[in-house]
Amino acid sequence: MIKQDGNKLIYHFDAEELWIEPWGANALRIRATKMNRMPEAEYALSIPAMNPGEEETESKILLTEYGADLINGKISVHITNGGKLTIKNEKNEILLEEYWRNRMDVLDEKCSAIEVEAREFRPNIGGDYHLTMRFESQDPNEKLFGMGQYQQPYLDLKGLDMELAHRNSQSSVPFAVSSRGYGILWNNPAIGRVVFGKNTMSFEANSTKILDYWVVAGETPAQIVEAYANVTGKVPMMPEYGLGFWQCKLRYQTQDELLKVAREYKRLGLPIDLIVIDFFHWPKQGEWKFDPTYWPDPKAMVAELKEMKIELMVSIWPTVDRESENYNEMLENGYLIRTERGFRVGLNFEGATIHYDATNPDARTYLWEKIKKNYYDLGIRIFWLDEAEPEYTAYDFDHYRYYLGTDLEIGNLYPREYAKTFYEGMEKEGQKDIVNLLRCAWAGSQKYGALVWSGDIASSFDSMRNQLAAGLNMGIAGIPWWTTDIGGFHGGNPNDPAFRELFVRWFQWGTFCPVMRLHGDREPRQPQVGTTGGAHCCSGAENEVWSYGPEVFEICKKYMNLREEMREYTRGLMREAHEKGTPVMRTLFYEFPNDLIAWETEDEYMYGDTYLIAPVLYAGQTSRKVYLPAEHSWKELETNLTYEGGRWLRVDTPIDRIPVFRKIKTIME
Repeated sequence: MIKQDGNKLIYHFDAEELWIEPWGANALRIRATKMNRMPEAEYALSIPAMNPGEEETESKILLTEYGADLINGKISVHITNGGKLTIKNEKNEILLEEYWRNRMDVLDEKCSAIEVEAREFRPNIGGDYHLTMRFESQDPNEKLFGMGQYQQPYLDLKGLDMELAHRNSQSSVPFAVSSRGYGILWNNPAIGRVVFGKNTMSFEANSTKILDYWVVAGETPAQIVEAYANVTGKVPMMPEYGLGFWQCKLRYQTQDELLKVAREYKRLGLPIDLIVIDFFHWPKQGEWKFDPTYWPDPKAMVAELKEMKIELMVSIWPTVDRESENYNEMLENGYLIRTERGFRVGLNFEGATIHYDATNPDARTYLWEKIKKNYYDLGIRIFWLDEAEPEYTAYDFDHYRYYLGTDLEIGNLYPREYAKTFYEGMEKEGQKDIVNLLRCAWAGSQKYGALVWSGDIASSFDSMRNQLAAGLNMGIAGIPWWTTDIGGFHGGNPNDPAFRELFVRWFQWGTFCPVMRLHGDREPRQPQVGTTGGAHCCSGAENEVWSYGPEVFEICKKYMNLREEMREYTRGLMREAHEKGTPVMRTLFYEFPNDLIAWETEDEYMYGDTYLIAPVLYAGQTSRKVYLPAEHSWKELETNLTYEGGRWLRVDTPIDRIPVFRKIKTIME
């Protein structure tokens, strides 16, 4: 049965009810369930379908003897009497078609006896469903981008099988942009899987009550990404301290050590905006404050840093040690996530800990009050929200049923709700420009000031190549603020010539990331300072720009100054991200959608609309090929030589530079 309800189409057959409705310009939201009523959760689609002051796109519904059509601007959907959906653009070209193989309609050209459903709700024991959504692949050469951050080197995701779950260095943001002119959001935070196959495209949720996805038609990737930002949210405006250089390592162990580093940057006349105090500056996990043994006067420390015009960021963990001062109170009030049975512990790292429940608004308020008293009121405004191995918050569904204080259906929401804790708190304090550094994010996290970094990655050229694909796909997936540990996180000896080469190449590339942040756990380990609190978490080797020898220092100095010279330009990119949802790091095809080679090029990108960046991604590489997009002229930053676009160049890459080109005019100008 198909009926119209206002601007919504409703299809009902047996236990399934399906809703189709316009949701923003040239876009549709499609939901289905086999529950008694449609669940009301909005998940990523938390922005009204029509923003205040926005003119509503005229949509219309046509009911016929063969089914029904809903048309919303440049997108339309046809549903047959048998329930099959086909989504088209304004040229009547198929964008998405459900993959049905059954005999519901014997006149269907794809009628089949193999009995495969496009919308498959398979009951789980104990409630909810294992959901699979299947689409036909319209073109084996289709290209797909986005979906967040995965540790693999492929920018184009066609042919890939990906887990929908958060892990340390993996961040699922399930929005994809197709070269065929559409974007699709899998609006379901359940743990699951996506397969972009040559024959079918499928999304799975391991446990859920609802099928929910959003699809938009657009002529360019920019139109599609901006439409997505309109319904899921945009980042705040990046504060001034986010435009320059950030210094970090694992970890500064004392107040004195941190201040010595900050003073040295200033003595050397190097531009620096921010320095980071990493984990275990607290007495125990779940005691959100400085350990007075090693940080005796944090108020004076913050004041001195501000006098040097250096902001301070502190690492905040969501884990609560059973021996901490807050554990019993949080347990009593229901602020901790729960296990089905046994010992209440989720992570055994430097103590038996359990995460606080970020999905509980009261728990978020409780934590913020601790943060406000012990950090925010000291003048600290920037927080590093380290989820402490977020795979533990992704829900181990084989052993735990209520690990997050709810069920598997919201497993991937945890990092977003964690960021919401600090965003809500700072909003109440009247702060508008909010930055939260997170290991993971989900769709919509950007509106909570989420700056995602790529987690605890290896220090290798292989790893660096993975991060380039990760950063570009995060931008396409609607997370414009992204960064990576310059040099990689694990290992790397500052005295090793091979690591120095990697460090230089990463530092050069990091200059043209949305946020330029030096971090890492270097070798060899430093001696232990003290015996109490977090002191046994020893620091790694020095990780400042002078730690790698005089040649590396001069290269770093050159690129730090270049980043500073680009401050006004970077500020403009951040304004675009804030106002339109535009990525800061942009794939070539994002800026040049009519250039076919731009769609094939995966190892270079645009920093905004002006600078083309070609990182050096292999050891010992003294030159590399660079493609310059057509219809423009390009000036190489280092040599000032000008080239016409639409061509490949071989560019020298001595250790002190990577290829950077400035777009100077269009051929038509």
